[in-house]
Amino acid sequence: MSVKHAILSLLYEKPRHGYELKTGFDHLVQKKWAINPGQIYTTLDRLVRDEWVESPGQDDKDRKIYSLTAKGREELVQWLAKPVDRLLIRDEMYFKWLCAAKVGYDHKKQIITQQRELVIKEILYLTRFKKELKQDNQEEMLDLVEGALLHLEADLKWLDLMSSKLKPPASL
Repeated sequence: MSVKHAILSLLYEKPRHGYELKTGFDHLVQKKWAINPGQIYTTLDRLVRDEWVESPGQDDKDRKIYSLTAKGREELVQWLAKPVDRLLIRDEMYFKWLCAAKVGYDHKKQIITQQRELVIKEILYLTRFKKELKQDNQEEMLDLVEGALLHLEADLKWLDLMSSKLKPPASL
């Protein structure tokens, strides 16, 4: 996820100080991705360096205010217009499966079982979260959760496929 683009999006709405960016980020992602204030300020320093953000001064409480520059607005629009690379081949579970096959790991069924349990827990969690989002009319985050649930469903199908390919253990 791009913290810098989240900050640019928040500044697109209005100028803000660092703490407002932190709370705005938390609200944007429904507090589902932790970000510490240090990361906000480090990213702001880089955005100022790159001339995507500027500081026109301080507010009445002496907090440094940041605003989006024309260059920053252009960067945000370009980022939004680009497709996102999906490097699924680099997914850790798929890679683990390749490594298990490479070394002749005898407990592939256990890998599948544990991964399946993890995926099901995540599905249950996201399903509960989805109900909360519907109650709160959080349409954008609801769309994100729907996408995540579809990906998890695909993960379960892949785990089923890998399970069906496993050979039964050799009898003694």
